[in-house]
Amino acid sequence: MDAAVEDVCMIFSQKKRLIATHRSGSRPQAERRILMAAAIEAGASYVDIDLHSEIKYTESLVALARKHGCRVIVSFHDHQSTPESLELKSIIRRCLGAGADIVKIACRVLRARDNARLMGLLDSEVPLVIVGMGRLGRITRIMGPFMGSLFSYASPGPGSETAPGQIDLETLQELMEAGNFV
Repeated sequence: MDAAVEDVCMIFSQKKRLIATHRSGSRPQAERRILMAAAIEAGASYVDIDLHSEIKYTESLVALARKHGCRVIVSFHDHQSTPESLELKSIIRRCLGAGADIVKIACRVLRARDNARLMGLLDSEVPLVIVGMGRLGRITRIMGPFMGSLFSYASPGPGSETAPGQIDLETLQELMEAGNFV
C-alpha cells in the first residue's frame, strides 16, 4: 500500500490539472480513501466521487478537498441505459447535495434520443460534464464541450480506453478540429 501511495503522490504532485478517481471494486473502501486522500493532498485539481459511495466516504473526501482547494466532481454512471429527463434532473440535485462543484452524468446511449436527453441537460447553470457511453454516445464526447459540458474524457491512446465509446485523445482532437466549431 505504501508504494501505491507514493505513486499517487508522484502523479498528483505534477503541475498538471489532474482528476483523481478510484471506482469501487478493485480495493476495499478504506484503501481507496487513503489513495484518494493522498491524491488530494499531493495536489489533484479535481476529485471524482461516485454518487453511490457511502456517505462517510463522500463527506470525508469532500471536506479534505475543500481544505486543499481541490474541486469536487460527484458522478453518476448508468452502464445499462440513459434515465428519463426527470430522473436525470433528480440525480443532478442529489450530486449537488453530496457536495459537487461539478456534476458528471455518464450513461449508456442506446438510441439517438438518449444523446439528445444528455445534451439537453447542458441548458443549465449547473457545471456539468455529460458522457454518452457506447458507440452511439461518442457524439456527446465530441460535441459536449461545444455545447456546455466542461470537458470530455479521452484515452491516452488507442487500446487504452476505460469506458465503452471512449475516444483516444489524438482522434478526439482531430474530430473537434475537423468540425471547425469555434
